[in-house]
Amino acid sequence: MQDDKAGGVTIRTVKSFLSKIPSVITGADIVQWLMKSLNIEDQAIYLCKRTMQNKARLELADYEAENLARLQRAFARKWEFIFMQAEAQVKIDRKKDKTERKILDSQERAFWDVHRPVPGCVNTTEMDIRKCRRMKNPNKVKKSVYGVPEDSQTHSPIHSFASTTKQPAKDDLKKQITLLNIQLDRHCLKMSKVAESLVSYAEQYLEYDPLLTPQDPPNPWVSDDCTFWDMEASKELNQQRVKRWGFSFDEVLKDPAGRDQFLKFLESEFSSENLRFWSAAEDLKKRPLLEVPDKVQETWQEFLAPGAPSAINLDSHSYEITSQNVKDPGRYTFEDAQEHIYKLMKSDSYARFLRSNAYQELLQARKKGKSLTAKRLTGLMQSS
Repeated sequence: MQDDKAGGVTIRTVKSFLSKIPSVITGADIVQWLMKSLNIEDQAIYLCKRTMQNKARLELADYEAENLARLQRAFARKWEFIFMQAEAQVKIDRKKDKTERKILDSQERAFWDVHRPVPGCVNTTEMDIRKCRRMKNPNKVKKSVYGVPEDSQTHSPIHSFASTTKQPAKDDLKKQITLLNIQLDRHCLKMSKVAESLVSYAEQYLEYDPLLTPQDPPNPWVSDDCTFWDMEASKELNQQRVKRWGFSFDEVLKDPAGRDQFLKFLESEFSSENLRFWSAAEDLKKRPLLEVPDKVQETWQEFLAPGAPSAINLDSHSYEITSQNVKDPGRYTFEDAQEHIYKLMKSDSYARFLRSNAYQELLQARKKGKSLTAKRLTGLMQSS
């Protein structure tokens, strides 16, 4: 509000007959800033527009009618202009498709429900919802991350004799400082370690960073050559691509060719059902909502139901949660099971894949192919 350059309130120097008053703002300036920053005029147009539309479906609630009356008094001088703006927007909306109108109406309602909530509701744009929940139950005792029960108001340890003996405030403050120091020690990293990790990451991905290393083929966003995208979409392997799979398990999963090679390796170990289940759960998240129930049942019958043809190995906790989720299917029904299988493949199968002859031979073959190409190019240049 004080930053004039960022759209704050203009601060002036007021001159009187014999003196100057520096750094002055007027009430009118503050009102204008509030109207501009809080979209008050936009809300007036929105509520006015609602009164011109379908009364049965878009009738104003009591608190909205009160807001409209208050805004009409505040904008008495320019209400005619606001009414004309609302009328023009209604005319434009009537020309749109019925489905599109419903979607736009829902989006507007959702926006103003968030920014101008019903009286008594929490305004989440001004207060963190988690903080609000803590305020609603201030006496709740929770367990500290260090295993010591804490009071939700003071976050100080609660001892068994706290109900009978009141400790001095000084002792409570010391205990709180001790806990905070322990928390700082556990969550702080040395700057040297952070810098070392950052440098290591930058060196590892140096040849894959188009800002630091010129790409071959060139970046399609800055050239008319689409070869790079064609290579990414194809399953043709090159040395860079195969080498990158060794950086992390995620690099294997996000590359279609990497997933194919990893699937072949799992098939040789008779555990391909893990990756196929992970892919099915990932595919479920992108399915249209109407297809979700059928896809959930299909995945359940194939991988998790009793006597499933491709049964996966889940712990009892994940299996119980997934069994309950299947009763009310959604895109994230298999989230817990998918996370369990992901960790299993990452900690076990992925390490063996990198050590396998199949991956090592693929990596060496790509290196040899690259060196042979370089030799041929050198020979052609020398002969020319």
